[in-house]
Amino acid sequence: MTHLRGVKPALSPDREPLTKTPPAPKWLSEDARGEWKRIMPRLIADRIVTRADLTGIENYCVAVGHVRAIERTFATTGTLDKTLFGMQNRAMQTARQLAAEYGLSPVSRARVGGNAADDDDDDNPLTIGRNRR
Repeated sequence: MTHLRGVKPALSPDREPLTKTPPAPKWLSEDARGEWKRIMPRLIADRIVTRADLTGIENYCVAVGHVRAIERTFATTGTLDKTLFGMQNRAMQTARQLAAEYGLSPVSRARVGGNAADDDDDDNPLTIGRNRR
């Protein structure tokens, strides 16, 4: 029996990816729109995003926008409000999880395109540095 719990499949280019960046939704905050403009060219170039993914990208941008807005509040007031800190923490977690879905983190970018070309098919990490036949 194959056990795949906790194993994420490799990201790969989609069959029907978007070929140009759609405009950021007007309802996004300024911070969220800025994040949209920052990430979308990369996602389009990697051929990862389809129309069906746009809601997830919007949600990622909203979460990043909340993180930045709350951080500005902390900087402006000079105080750390526990409630806002909790909201910011949850927004950071959401943004991180969504970023991983779309190849926006170092680990998920490494998964784009599948397996490395120089894989020696040796899954035993203890053989590193040993002479192999």
